[in-house]
Amino acid sequence: MAMVCLSDFEAYAKKYLPKIAWDYIAAGADDCNTRDENILAYERICFRPRMLRDVSVMDIRTKILGTEISFPVGIAPTGFHQLAWPDGEKSTARAAKAMSICYIASTYSTCSLEEISAAAPGGLRWFQLYIHRNRAVSQKLVQRAEALGFQALVITVDLPYTNKRRDDIRNGFRLPPHMKLKNLERDFEVCKMSLMDPSVTWNDIYWLQSLTHLPIILKGILTREDAELAVRHGVQGIIVSNHGGRQLDEVPATIDALAEVVEAVGGRVEVYLDGGIRKGSDVLKALALGAKCVFIGRPALWGLAYKGEEGLQDVLRILQDEFRLSMALAGCTSVSEIGRHLVHISKL
Repeated sequence: MAMVCLSDFEAYAKKYLPKIAWDYIAAGADDCNTRDENILAYERICFRPRMLRDVSVMDIRTKILGTEISFPVGIAPTGFHQLAWPDGEKSTARAAKAMSICYIASTYSTCSLEEISAAAPGGLRWFQLYIHRNRAVSQKLVQRAEALGFQALVITVDLPYTNKRRDDIRNGFRLPPHMKLKNLERDFEVCKMSLMDPSVTWNDIYWLQSLTHLPIILKGILTREDAELAVRHGVQGIIVSNHGGRQLDEVPATIDALAEVVEAVGGRVEVYLDGGIRKGSDVLKALALGAKCVFIGRPALWGLAYKGEEGLQDVLRILQDEFRLSMALAGCTSVSEIGRHLVHISKL
């Protein structure tokens, strides 16, 4: 079977992964309206392409927090990569390094921070943190990540509690016995999700800043008000995210929330986006509306399910090629030429 677009990898993963693993990866909260809207919302955005622009030479590189990446796509933090491929996050890290992009490693990885770091030395990696009730454990994770050369700390802010994901409840989802939450196994029972701290507030940003020199990025911001608070609390970046539709259902698609956040920060911090990216043209639309870079979640796991590191690189190459082609057809020769003028948003 020729793998020509990301939906081909989705179909493969659905066919060949165990049902309980597929359902976990695909799950959204409640009726899954936000999960699905993340994808559908891109259809309401049309391009305004410019013609006769000499697109014979293209430059799709960009920088995030000062580090150059080969194109404006990274890998979002998702848990349990061994559900998709035996080498798990080690394969993810190697694929990201090979493609010269950023990989955000999850607190809930099935490989340890040390294993991820050793698998792809020198790669651009950020660490995603859930703040747990036992603050000493969170502190140790931050310090481990910084010592291992992770270059930023990504704080997920939209998960004081895990929302209801119906298929996981029906399946009685738990990690298989041979898989461990490697970053936490010395401290917690595997998969005991209730250990997230629901008392976290904006003041905890100052606590995190006291622990590390790493730049801090907040993941899960959807409103102008919270974007302004993020800037006021001295963070270096925002990921506009609704957790892939896995938390509060009936919130906006991330691409619909993006412009509000970008306007609120006014260029003071970098703004990124995850959720619903399935084509290179989606990447172009997100950049046109002000995102500096986008991150993919489920498609990375589909690539792992196909052929591990090689399959994930295939997914990334397809996105890279589609992004380059979309840019050219829209009349842009470099990322710096992408702007709001490039798109029109339908009100239908």
